Amino acid sequence: MADIPPEKKVASSDEQVANPPEYASQDSISPTPEKKSFGRRLLNELKKPGSALQIVISAALAIAIGLIVVSTVDDIPEAVPVLLSIPGDLWLRALKAVVLPLIVTAMILAVQRLREMTGSGRKMALWVIGWYVATTLIAIIQSCIMVSQVWRRLMTEMSTDEQDEAFSDEDEEEELKSREDTKIHEVVLQMFQSLIPKNIVSSLAEDDLLAIIITSIVVGYLIQGPNSYILKLVKEVERMITIIITFLIHMAPIGVFFLILPNLFKLDIKDIGQNLGILIGGSITDMSIHLFIVLPLMFFAATKSNPYTYWLKNSKAWITAWGTASSAATLSVTLRCAKARGIPNMVAKFALPLGCLINMDGTAIYFPVIVVFMATTQGITLSGADYVIICLLSTLASIGTTPIPSSSLVLTVMIASAVDVPVSGSYAIAVAFDWFLDRFRTAVNVSGDLYAAGAVWKLGNFADPDDYVEDEDVGQIRDDDDADSTHRV
Repeated sequence: MADIPPEKKVASSDEQVANPPEYASQDSISPTPEKKSFGRRLLNELKKPGSALQIVISAALAIAIGLIVVSTVDDIPEAVPVLLSIPGDLWLRALKAVVLPLIVTAMILAVQRLREMTGSGRKMALWVIGWYVATTLIAIIQSCIMVSQVWRRLMTEMSTDEQDEAFSDEDEEEELKSREDTKIHEVVLQMFQSLIPKNIVSSLAEDDLLAIIITSIVVGYLIQGPNSYILKLVKEVERMITIIITFLIHMAPIGVFFLILPNLFKLDIKDIGQNLGILIGGSITDMSIHLFIVLPLMFFAATKSNPYTYWLKNSKAWITAWGTASSAATLSVTLRCAKARGIPNMVAKFALPLGCLINMDGTAIYFPVIVVFMATTQGITLSGADYVIICLLSTLASIGTTPIPSSSLVLTVMIASAVDVPVSGSYAIAVAFDWFLDRFRTAVNVSGDLYAAGAVWKLGNFADPDDYVEDEDVGQIRDDDDADSTHRV
């Protein structure tokens, strides 16, 4: 065997698994399989249920149809977007239904693995939390610099009539007043109270994810040994969830199409003014800087591998995130992408569920932009101290934001009130288009989670125990991406 080139050895071991025994002996004379052409691979990807290409095409079709209808039809019946949203809403509800058991099982099993690893488990937890805090702080500081030095100078003060017209809905005005009454110390208190459930059943019913994840960590730590009946139950639940998630992922193109199309019918292109264009453009630009420059540099420093290739191979996750506008609903897809990249399960199942709760880089970038937008359009100039307050509160708010669509709207009011920026019509205008920006924020959040998982894996050189890998492979559903070794980090 010493005279056989390395590539022949690899081919031989691969074919011994894939081919019958009678053909295994012909490795040395078997020709190397021809690489599939780009067109063939594209066609195969298009045929694959729930593939990233199918999701992209469905999203593009929804956007194209929506813009054509909005630009050609003056009065769209109110019932049309409601009825069209039913398939997408049902798909999103199904995704959210599996989020809770997915997070509970993932955290319990992850903590069990951490207990087995003792010192290295604690090391991994510190790396994950440290990475998340660092990227969030960088995102906020970057956003504050960009909005204070660039975007603020391009915005103009809006007239009172424009703001009053945008803020004319009485119910909306009452809701915003109740949000404005929220004090900073109350938010801090609620933040810490949300960590410990006063009633576990109530927290499960109300989807209090932070309390649930803390409870799951405690339960996972207290379970004794691999023979525990509770642990066997958790593994069985995880197996069933995997089957359900696989079906929902196959339905993703249909769900994404019917999520995007009805929202576009609410768009009035005439209402997009200079200020709103700067808000949208500035937010997306800041998120692009963080996603395509900051995070790739940090990832490359940690792994010495190409961050853009890694990001593109995880496209199924961030495209699904863009379509659903929910990092929690995307968690199942994110975990599958991490597995396809070769990231150990113990790292993925700890870092990713935690990341969808506390790693909100896209949301952190948005907070300074929206607050400065509200201030500048009302003729208010913020001081350096105000920007410091925005940075601190944005950090707290981004961690406390729940991973569901547009959950940052309430916390935006809290931050604005802290720097004495009144909630006026400019906020109502921003809310009207928040659904659009929320999709980009979520895509950045999910991309940041995957970057963190890959970087922490390489930094700590973590690996699953042998027995864990064998257990995980039993009954596990794998797609073509999972089996492709070229997708490894």
